[in-house]
Amino acid sequence: MTRFLFSLFALSSFFLTAQNIKSPSEFLGYELGTEFTRHHEVVDYYEYLAEQVPDMVKLTTYGQTNERRPLLLAYVSTATNMSNLENIRLEHMKDLEGTGNGTTAIVWLSYNVHGNESVSTEASMQTIYELLTVKRSYLENTVVIMDPCINPDGRDRYSNWYNQYKNTPHQVDPNSKEHNEGWWSGRSNHYMFDLNRDWAWLTQVESQQRIKVYNEWLPHVHVDFHEQGVDNPYYFAPAAEPYHEVITNFQRDFQVTLGKNHAKYFDANGWFYFTKEIFDLFYPSYGDTYPTYNGAIGMTYEQGGSGRGGLAVMTRIGDTLTLKKRIDGHHTTGLSTVEVSHLNAEKLNTEFRKFYQKKNFKYKSYVLNGDVDKIDALKELLGKHKIKYGSPTVSSVKGFNYQTGGNGSMSVSDKSLVVSTNQPKGTLVKVLFEPDAKLSDSLTYDITAWSLPYAYGLRGIASSSLVPSQDVSDLASVESLNSGSYAYISNWNSMKDARFLATLLKAGIRVRKADHPFSLNGKSFARGSLIITKGDNQNQSGFLSQLTKISKEYNQDLTPSSTGYVDSGKDFGSSYIQMITKPKIAILSGEPTSTLRFGEIWHFFEQQLHYPITVLDSDYVDAVDLKDYHILILPGGGYGDYFNESQLGKLKEWVRSGGKLLAMGGAINAIDGEHGFGIKKKEIAQDTLASKPQPHKNAQREQIKNAITGAIFKAKVDNSHPLAYGYGADYFTLKLGSAGYDFLKNGNAAYLEGANPKQVSGFAGSEALKKVGNSLIFGVEEVGEGQVIYMIDNPLFRGFWENGKLFFANALFMVD
Repeated sequence: MTRFLFSLFALSSFFLTAQNIKSPSEFLGYELGTEFTRHHEVVDYYEYLAEQVPDMVKLTTYGQTNERRPLLLAYVSTATNMSNLENIRLEHMKDLEGTGNGTTAIVWLSYNVHGNESVSTEASMQTIYELLTVKRSYLENTVVIMDPCINPDGRDRYSNWYNQYKNTPHQVDPNSKEHNEGWWSGRSNHYMFDLNRDWAWLTQVESQQRIKVYNEWLPHVHVDFHEQGVDNPYYFAPAAEPYHEVITNFQRDFQVTLGKNHAKYFDANGWFYFTKEIFDLFYPSYGDTYPTYNGAIGMTYEQGGSGRGGLAVMTRIGDTLTLKKRIDGHHTTGLSTVEVSHLNAEKLNTEFRKFYQKKNFKYKSYVLNGDVDKIDALKELLGKHKIKYGSPTVSSVKGFNYQTGGNGSMSVSDKSLVVSTNQPKGTLVKVLFEPDAKLSDSLTYDITAWSLPYAYGLRGIASSSLVPSQDVSDLASVESLNSGSYAYISNWNSMKDARFLATLLKAGIRVRKADHPFSLNGKSFARGSLIITKGDNQNQSGFLSQLTKISKEYNQDLTPSSTGYVDSGKDFGSSYIQMITKPKIAILSGEPTSTLRFGEIWHFFEQQLHYPITVLDSDYVDAVDLKDYHILILPGGGYGDYFNESQLGKLKEWVRSGGKLLAMGGAINAIDGEHGFGIKKKEIAQDTLASKPQPHKNAQREQIKNAITGAIFKAKVDNSHPLAYGYGADYFTLKLGSAGYDFLKNGNAAYLEGANPKQVSGFAGSEALKKVGNSLIFGVEEVGEGQVIYMIDNPLFRGFWENGKLFFANALFMVD
């Protein structure tokens, strides 16, 4: 009887609590799916739930966006689990060392990483409501962590735009304005970055703040909720090939288990869906792959709709897809994911422990040499991922040599960096550092090469033996400068050097550059070295104190000189030691530029270089007098015939008069030899197979022969050219397509040599390789008093190709 009364009391208490919680529709004052909920209203609802059931919901703010919107996490479970939440986390994290004994499933649900894929945040509110009411039983052995909106800036950009332009009440015709966003859609964050491709690179504030908390939990299951085209049925796991080889059989199998459970609900409702297509598990910086490489069952779910969906839209077959229907899809798979995790909590814990057992990878250690600034930049990234590193305690290592592509050896010192796989994050280390990731299928959704030694411009050895190492010592501090010096000299090798220069110029400090190598007091200095003289800055108030402050800020080790008379090379008064102009820089925005390519440059200036840039929109750029600017940047994009004859003439005249035009990617097509400037596309003989009939089933495979899906190539560098100052004889470039351009008559700073170049990592089709043989990568054309700088490959791609950024800085400060 007592047990019966207790059960009756518990049941009545449950219903009483459930009745007291308002549904999203009740709280918001409109039926969910009939309006787009603004971010602050979503925050209000989550705060309301945390206040109503504080024993079941813990709401935290883990950060803030560029536009000052809060980033939230809601922890949801039973009252018993919530009162023991930190102990559950600590026990779970012991699994990384093999000592844990956890029994609770940890499920992390991430919503709205793409702002205009807006349905998922709406679905999150219904999902948490039902977890707290009718689906409470799922929480008995499960902690659910919910991020209701990874990208609040993009979401509000979309929802505000839609509310401005929608018909009343709404129009299902897909041609109506409400289904066609403008140039800057809601997909990206403030800096127009795709946050779903930033999990590994952590270039954006949202990613940096989120990863701190993610690495404190490392869930068993992670779902990234997305949308795709309005005509697509729902997509859920299992994923498509290629799967990276480190993905375990259990991770593969559990995706099938989840997919079958989702299918059960979709079948009952007669909803269409597909699996095992398009969305693979290879590129490491996605919201499904990064969690997978950290032991989770990482998955992408895709609902049809996206930015074209609006509140309702007519599909190609004449059905009406409503926001309510879209909510149903993500709501169903979200609850189904928690259900399956709840039913398999013990198995998830067991297999997670197995994932973190030591693995016998081919390469046990990755050892890197190079510029200290580049090594420091890599250390910073590794620290954010909680990847351990050290310095070697041996004098040489042997193994695969990244520079030569074969076996070799390398001398190392305490300045070298060792990153080994015998650590909890060993699987992630392998994925990020391996020279050439193994592809099980050449048809992929994203780039196929990213190896960090190439990306950071470091010499490396991948060793099949474990290289002994010790903790890295702290950097030495910079001493105050001697006021009696004639000049102070700084190396020019890295982005830190570029930031140092940019800050000096903004502070009004005059800086010269060396266009020839020189030596002084037994020390050698390369082209591009910065020379800051007392004579140039004698009218600069507080010159020495400013220089000291800035050098300490960037930990810049300046070499003082008591004379301008060098041992070899050019003296400081030579015409080869030129003053660096403090450039006024503009960038074209709007159509026809790519938002992603524009965003990379915008972010580079404001968050990496810290140097001002003027944004000129294509709507009014014709009315702007370009004489006010030293440099104009044309980001990549689909320019087509954007420039008419008059505009090209105006642009060419500005360059002839001393302007510097920086054209990137697709922008080059709009100004090439057929449109007024000297660069020419390579002409390649037609593929002989193109004239032969091919079976339709082979069409995709034939097309891929003409593609390069993010592969790494070893380029030659003319480091005597100002565009290549700070580089060695080689540069590993990330090539994102098969566009090929002939060499310039002069000014070929980086290029692929040979008719049939071979990629060092990633996929490149056989026909595509012919197009890029003997082709330009980066170059400068002299036009009158000015220059046109061509960047065929993108040195700023997604903000992670660290070694390319100095080329861009050279274009701004060194080319004159």
